[in-house]
Amino acid sequence: MKSNKKKAEKKLKKQPKEFTTGRFGRAAREVLGGGVLENERSFRMFPFLIYLAFLAFIYISVDYMAEGQVRRIGKLEKELKELRYEYVSVKSSLMSISKQSQLEKRLERLSIKENNEPVKVIHIQQKEEN
Repeated sequence: MKSNKKKAEKKLKKQPKEFTTGRFGRAAREVLGGGVLENERSFRMFPFLIYLAFLAFIYISVDYMAEGQVRRIGKLEKELKELRYEYVSVKSSLMSISKQSQLEKRLERLSIKENNEPVKVIHIQQKEEN
């Protein structure tokens, strides 16, 4: 039983008592205090960090451009749908006004009437040349 109490006491002693004494606290103090810039190891990693920042910038800009393209495609699809509806309505109105009965009504207003006489065919004979 004594060994169990000692193990429990050791576990309690290993836990940090304050926020700043832990691993994360020391790292945060190092970064915020500027100690990272003085460290040689961190200084060697600086080009890699710039590279990562550049990749993040590229990723964000590509995502922004892709979102713009998606919006543009949606707008064009909506416009295409509206143009299809307009096409169908214009086509149906053209079909209705191109019927013979509708044409006759429109031509009556212009005082043009349908020809009731049969069509006369004119035959022209060509002379043969010697």
